[in-house]
Amino acid sequence: MSASPASKTQAQAWTSRIYSGGWIAAHGGQTDVVEPATGAVLGTVGVADSVDVSCAARSAHAARDAWAAMPFDRRAAVLREAARLLQERAEEINSWNMRECGSVRAKAEWELNACHEQLLAAAALPMQPHGQLYPSVMPGRMNLSRRVPLGTVGVIAPWNFPLLLSLRSVAPALALGNAVVLKPDVRTAVTGGQLIAQLFADAGLPEGVLHVLPGGPDTGDALVRHPLVEMISFTGSTVVGRRIGEVCGGLLKKVALELGGNNAIVVLDDADLDAASSSGAWGAFLHQGQICMQAGRHLVHRRVAEAYAERLVQRAQALRVGNPHTEAVHLGPIINAQQLSRIAALVQCSVDQGARVLAGGTHDKLFHQATVLADVRPGMPAFDEEIFGPVAPITVFDSDEEAAELVNASPYGLAAAIHSGNVSRAMALADRLHTGMIHINDQTVNNEFHVPFGGMGASGSHGRFGGPANLEAFTQGQWISVMAEPITYPF
Repeated sequence: MSASPASKTQAQAWTSRIYSGGWIAAHGGQTDVVEPATGAVLGTVGVADSVDVSCAARSAHAARDAWAAMPFDRRAAVLREAARLLQERAEEINSWNMRECGSVRAKAEWELNACHEQLLAAAALPMQPHGQLYPSVMPGRMNLSRRVPLGTVGVIAPWNFPLLLSLRSVAPALALGNAVVLKPDVRTAVTGGQLIAQLFADAGLPEGVLHVLPGGPDTGDALVRHPLVEMISFTGSTVVGRRIGEVCGGLLKKVALELGGNNAIVVLDDADLDAASSSGAWGAFLHQGQICMQAGRHLVHRRVAEAYAERLVQRAQALRVGNPHTEAVHLGPIINAQQLSRIAALVQCSVDQGARVLAGGTHDKLFHQATVLADVRPGMPAFDEEIFGPVAPITVFDSDEEAAELVNASPYGLAAAIHSGNVSRAMALADRLHTGMIHINDQTVNNEFHVPFGGMGASGSHGRFGGPANLEAFTQGQWISVMAEPITYPF
């Protein structure tokens, strides 16, 4: 990968290392950074183990009080400088995102711009009101309820949007006075970890406040269980999230879980089918479908199902798949062979049970074609499971009531979309859906960072990220009462 002299110097600093009080060797060894599109080794990163986690937690514990006590304008200045540096290093970061993560350029650029907005929004958090006054039954008493830092926040981020889904928690947690230990996925440890560590180091964040420890499940488990880590923010699969929730519950540790989804786009019989199929294609195929908000179920009224399918097939067949670093493509590679095998198996099993392939259904190496399936029914893997690949399964329904039942048949409840020419009808259907986010005449992959984001059911722990929700997510409540004159009690 071509790199500027500055980026080469930075790469030499983090090669085979982790960030914990500076760039240091990891006790857990090192691992290669592999480009999914070609199999080429792009570099090496350190792999943290439980010893590294313990050292980082102790260091964060020692550094956090001074950081929390720093005047809010100085904390905000660090976040704003990080935002400036992010834009200054956009080409380097986007290049890593394309090569390491398989992102097409447009996705990488959107992710970076979204992170810039996240950093600026986080920089505004420290100056927001963080307390309320309550009346008292006791004359002369003042009751103050305020939000204070948690201490040390552990952030476990996934591989699909590693820059964004790391900074979504790291930035507000830091802004509100916490120290942070970030564990990025080893598959995307540069984009989701090393570049972030260097960004904040160069932005002036005091040493010890942020630690970046790439690692696998054992590293994450050590972070979750460490007694000096007061909160875990996890984005990833529901299976892993349940285990983390169980551990944090036993430890009485605060936890925010943003988990999987099997999201439905509902197309009613009065919908604009050109717009609906555009939303369906974007929601199903963006970033190879490797998004928790992916439109994984296309529920279409029987009267328009054939016409919708024709339009969706045309859009799928027009999408070019290839290496996003060297070609102008719409879809890049699946992250690894294991994930590709899972997608292919879900498609084949559904076909064996009666689904029909209308487009795609094939792959070459890690490049999977945009796929449209028809005749998909509940009970088939393509309906029941989160596919996390470029597959659009179509299921027909005959009434709005049946559409609501099909949406709610999934234990997940992250996002849904409804297309209709009658907004009142769509709103009435929305009232019946058990999902955290519903988008009318739009698609499921929506995220505005000033709007609280999160799911219901198996899609999360019912917390929210974004905007004012971040203040509650990354702080804890404290009650202080003050008497001008001490009280004398009858004992």
